[in-house]
Amino acid sequence: MFPEREVWNETMIEQRVNYTLELDGNFIIVQNVPARLCVETGERFFSPETVERLQQIIWKGKQPSRTLEVPVYEFV
Repeated sequence: MFPEREVWNETMIEQRVNYTLELDGNFIIVQNVPARLCVETGERFFSPETVERLQQIIWKGKQPSRTLEVPVYEFV
């Protein structure tokens, strides 16, 4: 009747991750962000509250806890 479907069992775990963003030519890293992580794909999911907090941290211009120097390479 119906074609056999492949069963996909997603395994999600709670984990703290680094959230990265490029904004106006600068890279921003927010460490220890709570996320749900799919073990199979590595895809990260953030709660609405977490996204709101990330926006506050990034857009309000909060002073970073530290600054890193990052090398940049061209893929030529």
